[in-house]
Amino acid sequence: MTRDRVFAEKRRQIQPFSFNREVAAVFDDMLVRSVPLYRESLCRQVDLVTRFYRAGTRIYDLGCSHGNFGVKLQAAFKKTGFTLVGVDTSKPMLEKYRHRLKPPEPGRRIHLVCGAMEDIRIADASVVVINLTLQFLDPAARDHLIRRVFSGMIPGGVLLLMEKTVHKDTVFQDLHLDIYRQFKRENGYSDLEISQKRDALEKVLIPDTLDTHFHRLHRAGFSQVDVWLKWFNFSALMAVKQGGDPKV
Repeated sequence: MTRDRVFAEKRRQIQPFSFNREVAAVFDDMLVRSVPLYRESLCRQVDLVTRFYRAGTRIYDLGCSHGNFGVKLQAAFKKTGFTLVGVDTSKPMLEKYRHRLKPPEPGRRIHLVCGAMEDIRIADASVVVINLTLQFLDPAARDHLIRRVFSGMIPGGVLLLMEKTVHKDTVFQDLHLDIYRQFKRENGYSDLEISQKRDALEKVLIPDTLDTHFHRLHRAGFSQVDVWLKWFNFSALMAVKQGGDPKV
């Protein structure tokens, strides 16, 4: 795993964060050192997918990056057939994803699409995954995307959403940020790296409160919504489209 040193040197000017080739090369290290419980959350998402997936339907990974979810899904499904549509705007990330995929087996298809997730037509989906991606979408477009996800899902389907979140109480928000910065220091990031990355993400990554996520999901039509994992300013939610018979 290549060490993330993207923001290790002092920069005269901080450019907006981008999922470019430099970031793609160190993305695994960046995720593990920047996202609390990342590996655990991914494993449990794959477990949830095996419970909700229905043969003949599709799995969508919106903002699939370099394929951590898809690679784990391939291993978990073993010989079971499935169709996964991975969508991302970053060509370097998708190039890395393609190199990581095992040769396709009969009945198992992973289609990678370079494009904006809000432009993708979603149909016959039993599972939709949005990992740390909605937060990069224009806030004005988020409701529309979630409505399209709901419309494209079969009854009993599930949306798995993991996001960085903000707290509506400023006291708790400040506490969460302090603990998060400490988490990054414990993982080897310097104060300079933390500061420069924060500046790069400003106005690029715009998180919502949990209440905002809940209201958005309910407005879209999801009546069953749950937070199944939370670590201070990171939250993982699941939203089930009513109907069907999920294997829970």
